[in-house]
Amino acid sequence: MDRSRSVPPAASRGAATCIFPRPGFSVNVGTAQPLAASGAHVFEPNTLVSIRILIADDHAIVRAGLQQFIADEPDLEVVGEAGTGTEALAFIRSQPCDVVLLDISMPDLNGVDALLQIRRVKPDLPVLILTAYPEEQYAVSLLRAGASGFVRKESAPEQLIAAIRTVAQGRKYVSPSLGQLLLKDLEGSDRPAHATLSEREFQIFRRLASGQSVSRIAEELFLSVKTVSTYRTRILEKMEMRTNADLTYYAVKNGLIE
Repeated sequence: MDRSRSVPPAASRGAATCIFPRPGFSVNVGTAQPLAASGAHVFEPNTLVSIRILIADDHAIVRAGLQQFIADEPDLEVVGEAGTGTEALAFIRSQPCDVVLLDISMPDLNGVDALLQIRRVKPDLPVLILTAYPEEQYAVSLLRAGASGFVRKESAPEQLIAAIRTVAQGRKYVSPSLGQLLLKDLEGSDRPAHATLSEREFQIFRRLASGQSVSRIAEELFLSVKTVSTYRTRILEKMEMRTNADLTYYAVKNGLIE
């Protein structure tokens, strides 16, 4: 991203409680054109806009809602959308954008794995996680994995707009509540068991908890079976658990898998 672009301060807006489009409002953000060999869409650019945004979310109504209020900001522009992690990666590899809004739960390639792949493809591209999950469940692990910020879907539009502008400047976006979680994490107090896991351990933990076998995980992550088995042993030790069933119970209880 060209950091020389000027990013105006957030405009003052009225309070809002939902990011979905209001009844009677239509969405009109450029003309969507299919991206070849993927399901992503590219929007005709507005040359006056300085921050180009890719929205990656599997719910069309969420994408439409995001487009609706982003269109009101003169310095922001939605240049593409994707309904899966694979589509998001295809867009990022072939089209320029400055910020990715990434849902954590998507079909085909979930947000955690998509984030890790985006980091490999475009290490400096800001990725802002947008999710319905509480911050204490995912935020710290995702920030460790390279996310630029974490915003919940029920947040007011003004908070998301501020987050976009913050990460577009190369900074991290941390809400006050997330800041408290990060302090607790640094102090080592009241940390959930999964917060002790590394980026790769957390990725494998979620797959084990979802019922994937060691051999399948090894194949999908391009690792050896022995390496994944070693990770599994380390995960069980760190989380003080004995079986994959324990991991599944913990993940479901804490909303880490659906």
